Amino acid sequence: MSQAAAAIPQKLFFKIGEVCELAGVQAHVLRYWETEFPMLAPQKNRAGQRTYRRRDVEMALRIKELLYDEQYTIAGAKKKLAGEIRGAGRETSDAPQAKAPVRSLQPPPSLAARFSSAPAPVPAPPSPAPELTSDQRASLKQIAEQLQDILDLLDEGDKAREELRSHDEN
Repeated sequence: MSQAAAAIPQKLFFKIGEVCELAGVQAHVLRYWETEFPMLAPQKNRAGQRTYRRRDVEMALRIKELLYDEQYTIAGAKKKLAGEIRGAGRETSDAPQAKAPVRSLQPPPSLAARFSSAPAPVPAPPSPAPELTSDQRASLKQIAEQLQDILDLLDEGDKAREELRSHDEN
């Protein structure tokens, strides 16, 4: 991992201003790179704002390194990145291609095993749900929207990987 990638904060999502600060470029430069480099494709949230994931930030840093430090042209940097991505893909190409994971609300096996050995709890009689304050309801609604955004991003990432696989196969 490069030194710049190590300096990326441990967050799920970054706003364009945060990525600009990390990469040391202005927002219009990042937006231009998105048009030139298909591998830099941040998702947009419901408000239409770009949400960069860690791999997007790493890609922006790599693009900057190629263009600014190694003095590649845009075309040369595209070619170099495509080769790096293909090279990384070949390392795992011997493994059988797995289908996209199905999102489930079931706990992962590691958690399910912890709870399966314990006797099943006796269900308590239903009790009325506690009244929530308007602040609590608003917070829960915001969390639900953020979780839905995460699920949408995961689904879009799965679709993008499938498109890349089918494109690479052709």
